[in-house]
Amino acid sequence: MSPLTGLKNEKIKINFVIKLRRLPLNLPLSSQVKFVMDEKTTLSDLLALNLHNYEDEVKNIVDKSVKEMSMEKVLKELHATWSTMEFDHEVHHRTNLTVLRASEELIEILEENQVQLQNLMSSKYISFFLDEVSDWQKKLANADQVIQIWFEVQRTWMHLESIFIGSEDIQRKFTGGSIATNKPHLYERLENIQKDLTLCEKALTEYLETKRLAYPRFYFMSVPDLLDILSNGNQPVLVARHLSKLYDSMCKLKFRVVDGRTTKLAEGMYERDGEYVEFFGECECTGKVEVWLNRLTDTMRRTVRHYLGDAVVTYEERSRESWVFDYPSQIALCGTQIWWATEVSIAFARLEEGYELAVRDYQRKQ
Repeated sequence: MSPLTGLKNEKIKINFVIKLRRLPLNLPLSSQVKFVMDEKTTLSDLLALNLHNYEDEVKNIVDKSVKEMSMEKVLKELHATWSTMEFDHEVHHRTNLTVLRASEELIEILEENQVQLQNLMSSKYISFFLDEVSDWQKKLANADQVIQIWFEVQRTWMHLESIFIGSEDIQRKFTGGSIATNKPHLYERLENIQKDLTLCEKALTEYLETKRLAYPRFYFMSVPDLLDILSNGNQPVLVARHLSKLYDSMCKLKFRVVDGRTTKLAEGMYERDGEYVEFFGECECTGKVEVWLNRLTDTMRRTVRHYLGDAVVTYEERSRESWVFDYPSQIALCGTQIWWATEVSIAFARLEEGYELAVRDYQRKQ
């Protein structure tokens, strides 16, 4: 039995959900009846059409209209969202250039909308909105590509900027350029810029390898730390903050001060716990950073060798308590081990010569 059977012929207004467009409803009637449903349509108007005799056809048309209405809602929301969407921005601290930032919300919305459009394209009711949905897919796909390459260009540029600006040595090896982003064919331009920056990064990698070969301790460092050292190579005070990554224990240098100004002559080195060791001869921290760091290594070795030789010679001339505190802790430790090994060997020699208490006497001394 039809669900319309038994209803009285009253003027009951029906609010159908067919409101996407004023599209005539075509029914497979012999007379090809057409009508437009609006707020004035009453139940008696529908009964006069004998729609209950075409329940399946009406149901299919209503289902299609509901789906189309849902699609139209999604497309309207897309338009409302992307007509007001904006990038965040910040000012680059060194160049004062405006740098774009994409919020997590923007990226999430972009991904979500792309999934929505993909779902619409898979719907069997897509025909009426096919062109519009395809157009939105192209727009968002292009936006996704441009955002990705734009931020990749920004990251690469900011990664390299401090090197080109801060290091005279690197400036002589590379040349820079300007980025214009407000002209047509933005993606193509950004793609070309990224290719140039990629070539620049490759050349920079080769350049860093030459620095590592010249000063192998650079292999211990991350690329950002190494770039920071190279960009401040002519400022040894700034480079010194990385010393703990290059040498065990040494964390900073003491530079000679003349007339209230700090020079580039290092007089000594500090350990993490504050212990200070005066250099045996000064170290001039000038020139290419890898050159003066090698010079610093030589100075450190020369200093340790000098103090160790002196400590071994004077070990028996002073009381142990005095001797230990007269030298840096590394020297005192190493000197003590040298003398311990020597004196144990002497004790064994005396034992072989017949002095049975030689080792026991040395234990008491220790």
